[in-house]
Amino acid sequence: MKTNTNPDLPSTTLIPRDIQLFLSGRSLLQQELPFSQKIMNEHLSQGLIKLKPGIRIQHRTLRCERCANTVMRLFGRFPCANCGKECSYCRKCIMMGRVSTCTPLYSWNGPIPENNVTVSLQWQGELSPGQKLASEAVLQAIESSSEILIWAVCGAGKTEVLFAGIEKALQLGHRVCIATPRTDVVLELAPRFKKVFPTIDIAALYGGSDDRNLYAPLTISTTHQLLRFEAAFDAIVVDEVDAFPYTFDESLQWAVKKAAMLRSANIYLTATPSATWQIECKVGKRPHIKIPARYHRKPLPVPAFTWCGNWRKQLEKEIIPHKIIQWVRQRITAKKQALVFFPHIELMEKALPLFRRLHQAIESVHAEDPERKEKVESMRAKKIPILLTTTILERGVTFPNIDVAVIGAEDDTFTESALVQISGRVGRSASYPSGKITFFHYGRTQAMIKALTHIDEMNQEAQKKGLLS
Repeated sequence: MKTNTNPDLPSTTLIPRDIQLFLSGRSLLQQELPFSQKIMNEHLSQGLIKLKPGIRIQHRTLRCERCANTVMRLFGRFPCANCGKECSYCRKCIMMGRVSTCTPLYSWNGPIPENNVTVSLQWQGELSPGQKLASEAVLQAIESSSEILIWAVCGAGKTEVLFAGIEKALQLGHRVCIATPRTDVVLELAPRFKKVFPTIDIAALYGGSDDRNLYAPLTISTTHQLLRFEAAFDAIVVDEVDAFPYTFDESLQWAVKKAAMLRSANIYLTATPSATWQIECKVGKRPHIKIPARYHRKPLPVPAFTWCGNWRKQLEKEIIPHKIIQWVRQRITAKKQALVFFPHIELMEKALPLFRRLHQAIESVHAEDPERKEKVESMRAKKIPILLTTTILERGVTFPNIDVAVIGAEDDTFTESALVQISGRVGRSASYPSGKITFFHYGRTQAMIKALTHIDEMNQEAQKKGLLS
């Protein structure tokens, strides 16, 4: 406990440090709190904690205050044991605990915890010219609490671009969040930031995370987990801002806005901005910095289009198309690891036993795979020669020396953005700056051609700017 310094509260009010750290910047249900109701009521009466309805009722319409859902078909009704009446609840965010008309959300109303931390950036690397420009833009956005888009090709080194800005924010006593749509990216980024900022607590938040109760000056979180935050962060970095499900789920976009302070820095990172954002960048409506080259100054690998016949029908007959067999055997012989992307889980699972005839250690992974994390780590440890995957590994995950194939590149699943990101898995390491990316198809699509054009134009722009060796 410490004495209050908030002028809006009596000067004699004692601040409960454990509750302050737990609730500050959060908006939680009662069952998520590790404190007794008696203790919570005491601090409610002192004005240190505030409540708001979990669901607001206005003119016969409902609004969930956690996820901002207002779609009536996404609300349900149930006989509530809590209030003895029939209550409405939000079905959209039910997986995070039930928010209903009689369940309030608890948040901290006392003084904000001071982030008096010793910040020491432990990174000895050197930024490329493109990275330096982006790093300076991030630093300026942090200092002025403004907005910036970093439009950088896959493998440009976007993470390193953030280091100086985050160091500055932490030195200012700010609280920072790096948000990403996917758990895999959180698991990849957390150890990297813990290595370069060894003197501070860093919370990694995703479903089932051990850090969910940790108050930290730097938080790395899935966008879903930000639904539990409110007015928490002075700076929010949204990595892969164009990725599913963030771009298609307005509640996740709401979660990012809700988690930010009223005046905050907002930094967006992606290699593939939406068409709307690209136009806004070109006409000067959106502040941005563009990095068209990778940090190792080698061009982006350009995809090769390889026709493989009706691959879907052949897989139904338990046959792998001959050209794909050749491609796989070449990698196995050369001991070159590879990712093979499929448009759908069912097709991938049907193909797995066929691929294992070529090598028993070949594995597959998808979003709902309970061994997803372990398989990715086994791939990193070079225990898996070839990993079949859905688009879950299209971004955010780095393997140093791999080739990549897309089977059925003409499928609607593979948008221009997805194909550019998948191509970006190749040649990311300075030690292995090249590699092969192959689109196996049964007919070319506009998305395939646009992805090829996108990559080629970035290489041309990088060449003109002198960013390639």
